[in-house]
Amino acid sequence: MFRNQYDTDVTVWSPEGRLLQVEYAMESVKQGSACLGLRSSTHSVLGALKRSVSEHASHQKKLLEIDDHMGIGIAGLTADARTIAKWMRNECLNHKYVYGTPMPSGRLLTDLADKHQRTTQTYVRRPYGVGLLVASYDKNGPHLYQTCPSGNLYEYYASAIGARSQSGRTYLEKHYETLNDASRDDLIMHALRALTGCVSGDVELTKDNGSIAVVGKDEKFTLIEGDELQPYLDRLELEGGTGGGDDDDDDDDDEEGGEEETKEEGGVEAMET
Repeated sequence: MFRNQYDTDVTVWSPEGRLLQVEYAMESVKQGSACLGLRSSTHSVLGALKRSVSEHASHQKKLLEIDDHMGIGIAGLTADARTIAKWMRNECLNHKYVYGTPMPSGRLLTDLADKHQRTTQTYVRRPYGVGLLVASYDKNGPHLYQTCPSGNLYEYYASAIGARSQSGRTYLEKHYETLNDASRDDLIMHALRALTGCVSGDVELTKDNGSIAVVGKDEKFTLIEGDELQPYLDRLELEGGTGGGDDDDDDDDDEEGGEEETKEEGGVEAMET
């Protein structure tokens, strides 16, 4: 219905009550390579598939450290993710300087959701075209949050975003009841099994295109990539374990980007903030 009349400005509502520019930003998350997260009673784990523009290029980083107790996985525009990561690091640094303690993850994520939402209120800015999965550990235990360009914020036991993430979500939904009592290594294996369902048919999960991050009790945010990831992949191959069901999402665009997860589609929800 004359869509192009209402999508030139982020503050213009369509007759159907939609902000089309916000929906476009949310759609960019869906085009990004898959990223997933899960947590137990002691640890939070992130997993991601890294893309390379060619066989001669390095793979793009998908998991970023924010502080010793927190890190993010991204699906969407990488440049926007770097901007947000820099802001989050500064907030954590300022809080630690003033109060002498790590910044509570809930407070930081609430501020981040407000930052996302403010971009939808004025025509001089555009929404951030990136979705985040945030793994953290604080005095209340491990956390897994998901943000989206619209400003919505959710906390999950397990979730997956990005292209071909439906298979990963299906696997996590089938096994989430066992996650709470899972060990650190068990969580990592669950993440890898879920990731195997997110790769395209002609691609295998390897130490080069896979990435895992862990944070938890008595453990700072730690990236597991390259040779450190290979033992887990060898174990996965011996088990013959793969993730999820059939993937109905055929998006395979080269640019990182995406769509907000609904409560039904976004994973196993613990709490909506």
